[in-house]
Amino acid sequence: MTVLGASALNRATLARQLLLDRADVPVLDAVAHLCGLQAQEPQEPFIGLWSRLRAFDPAVLDDLLVRRSVVRTHLMRRTVHLLAADDLLAWRARHDAMLRQRVLGVYRGDLDGVDLDELAAAGRAVLADGEPRSMTELARAVAERWPEPGPRPLGEMLIAALIPVVQLPPRGLWRTKAGVRYLPVSSWLGREIDPPVPESADPVGEQLVRRYLAAFGPAATADLRAWSGLAGLPAAVSAVRQELVAFRDERGRELLDLPDAPRPDPDTPAPVRFLPAFDNAILGYHDRGRIIDDAHRGLSVAGERVVLVDGRVAASWTVDAGTVTVHPLRRFSRADRAAVAEEGREVALFLSAKESDRVRIAASARSG
Repeated sequence: MTVLGASALNRATLARQLLLDRADVPVLDAVAHLCGLQAQEPQEPFIGLWSRLRAFDPAVLDDLLVRRSVVRTHLMRRTVHLLAADDLLAWRARHDAMLRQRVLGVYRGDLDGVDLDELAAAGRAVLADGEPRSMTELARAVAERWPEPGPRPLGEMLIAALIPVVQLPPRGLWRTKAGVRYLPVSSWLGREIDPPVPESADPVGEQLVRRYLAAFGPAATADLRAWSGLAGLPAAVSAVRQELVAFRDERGRELLDLPDAPRPDPDTPAPVRFLPAFDNAILGYHDRGRIIDDAHRGLSVAGERVVLVDGRVAASWTVDAGTVTVHPLRRFSRADRAAVAEEGREVALFLSAKESDRVRIAASARSG
């Protein structure tokens, strides 16, 4: 079985994630290809798409949100993602059990004795009037029946697990600050989510395997679990295994992939890329060593924006008053420094609506 080294996996990841060459594809197609973008920080998907697409216009993503072609909702790992509406409808039911368990993992004691089916029915009854509500407003509307848990556990369970909902614009629009208000998916999209299928088959799980590998492969089943939060995909992997090719990494783990997916030469040049907070190019794996050193792994979990140099995380970055500041994690060569500065100027122009191209590279490396 062919062994893929760290450089080969890195270049494959960059290619699948549209970070090796900026793609000339519609924004909706990019969101779908990437299986969504993590989006609990509302502005970060715009940076993620700008780094991946040629001539990305934030107004196009705004329009997709307003026209309900893309949506913001809790899904993979119980985190907020920006997703193609069609994918949300197809995938949501497959994530239901995981979402419940993840909320219970935090609030099991608070929700002890609460019948979750009754809670879901009560929440749906409140939302049936079509009025958008915040999580707190929804929780308070049912709290008289369940006074003990308090609004936070009730709201988290209702919004993140029991009722498929979306976050409404203007939340998530470009350069816009807005509170979070929710409506059921069925109300916002005018369509119900696809119903669960019998346990004897898992067509949605099989689709998730294929889609994940297209955007993240080659990858191990542990990576698939880490990205999705779903534990119950072994049967789906087994069902599609004959369609796939297998490799091993340098640790001996089996890696699965689509046979015709790009696996560039490990020596393919990789341009500097500025990534947003919580980018799935890093978080979408159990083994993130293909793109970030273990010493710096905490940066992505903490929500710091990072810079890729030669395909690997080499710095974090911040922006203040129109100035992009890069904090190196290692010493840059003269060529690296020039490339980071050039891309940093482009990031500054993008974020400031072309009012500033200021970039500063901190002199000394910062520990991870």
